[in-house]
Amino acid sequence: MTNNFHDQVISILPRLRVQALALTRNRTMAEDLVQDAVCNALAAKESFIPGTNFSAWMHRILRNRFISDLRKRRETTDIEDVPAAALATSASHEDRLALKDLALAMDRLPDDQREALIMVVLHGMSYESLAEATGCAVGTAKSRVFRARRQLESWMMGEYDSTQVKIRAARLRGLLAERTAAQGAAAPRP
Repeated sequence: MTNNFHDQVISILPRLRVQALALTRNRTMAEDLVQDAVCNALAAKESFIPGTNFSAWMHRILRNRFISDLRKRRETTDIEDVPAAALATSASHEDRLALKDLALAMDRLPDDQREALIMVVLHGMSYESLAEATGCAVGTAKSRVFRARRQLESWMMGEYDSTQVKIRAARLRGLLAERTAAQGAAAPRP
């Protein structure tokens, strides 16, 4: 079991790094998080049940370690862009701008939605494994991915959420009312 366990840990490291970067949004902190999660897994390897989902078990350990570290710190961290190494091809200027916009939009997503989207889309994790790794129901996992995709599509297409639209509409109505009142006051009376 020991050799197989260690092989599984080594093979999952790249995916843990991506998840850690999605959670921390800081390369140095992500590497530290992966290292801590692997140490936790090695210390708890006797609790792993062979034949169960090793990937979900490791992702759960990493996520729990992240949450535990957050509780200890209770402060926010700096946000870094998605690493350029994650992009396999040289992009045109427009593509680079679109990817930068996508990275900024990803940063705006709630943490649970961003994490779910990355685990399903980049890692190819099933909804069942995502639910197990994040400690939620399968329906909740699906909903998080759906909402993240929908919100990203809206932002990337230049749409605003309904609150922003209502605020802008109210401002425009106010400006029009002021302009109409000013024109009415300036008009000569018969």
